[in-house]
Amino acid sequence: MTAVILATACAMVYGTADFFGGLATRRSRVFSVVALSQLAGLGVILALLPLLPGRLSAGAMLWGLGAGVAGATGLVLFYRALATGVMSVVAPTTAVTSAALPVMYGLATGERPQPVALVGVALALGAVLLVSQGSSDGKGGSAGSVLIALAAGAGFGGFFILLALAPVEGGLWPLVGARLSSVALVVLLAVATRRTLKPGGGSLHIIVAAGVLDMLANVLYLLAKQEGLLSLVAVLVSLYPASTLLLARRVLGERLHTIQVAGVACALGAVALIAVA
Repeated sequence: MTAVILATACAMVYGTADFFGGLATRRSRVFSVVALSQLAGLGVILALLPLLPGRLSAGAMLWGLGAGVAGATGLVLFYRALATGVMSVVAPTTAVTSAALPVMYGLATGERPQPVALVGVALALGAVLLVSQGSSDGKGGSAGSVLIALAAGAGFGGFFILLALAPVEGGLWPLVGARLSSVALVVLLAVATRRTLKPGGGSLHIIVAAGVLDMLANVLYLLAKQEGLLSLVAVLVSLYPASTLLLARRVLGERLHTIQVAGVACALGAVALIAVA
C-alpha cells in the first residue's frame, strides 16, 4: 500500500511538472528550459540529502549517471514534442511508452505481480491510451510530434529501469548522479549546437517550478520503487497525464473528450486494483 500511495503521488507531481515544463517551452527554447529546470532540481536534491541520507557508493552513482543520460534525452525530446504538438496527445503517448518498457523489464527479470494487479496494469495502460485519443482543438498531433513523444517515452522508461537498479542503501545519491549527468549532457548539447540557455521573458519562475516538482517526483518514484515492484510502480507513475490534462483544461482551456474522461476513470480503477493486490 505504501508503494501505491507514493507512486500515485509521484504521478500527480510528474504531471504538474510536465504542465509547467510545457508552458515554459512556449516562452523559452527547449535547451534553456531543460538546463535551468535540471539545475533547480539539483539544488532540491542536495537540500534533501541530509533528510534522507544514504550511503555514497560507486554503484549508486554509476546507475544514477546512466539514468540521468536517459532521462535528460527523454526530457529534451518530450519538451520539444510539447512545444510543437498538442499537450493532451503528447503527454499520454510518452507515458504509455515509458510505462511499457519497465513493465516488460520487470516481468522479464522475474517479477510476478498478483493476478488482480496485472488486471490493474492492463487497465492502466488502457487508460493512458484512452486519454491520448482526440485533442483539445479537434486536431490530432502531427506525425513528427508523436514520433518524438515515443522516443521521449523510451528515454523515460530507461530512466526508470536504470534508477531501479541502483542499490537501495544508496538513498538519494542515485538522483544526485542522475542530475549531474543530465545537466552536463544538456549544457554540452547546447554549447555544441550553439543554443542559448537564456530563458525567455517571464518564464524563469515557471522553469524553476517545473524543475523543483520534477525532482520531488523523482524522489517519490525512488521511494516507491524501494517499497514495491517496478512493474507496478512504473505503471502507476505513468498515469501522470491525468493531472497534465486537468491542468491543461483548467489553465489553457483545452477541452477533454468523453473518451478521455473515461480514461481518467479507468486510471482511478487501475490504482484501486493495484492497491488491493
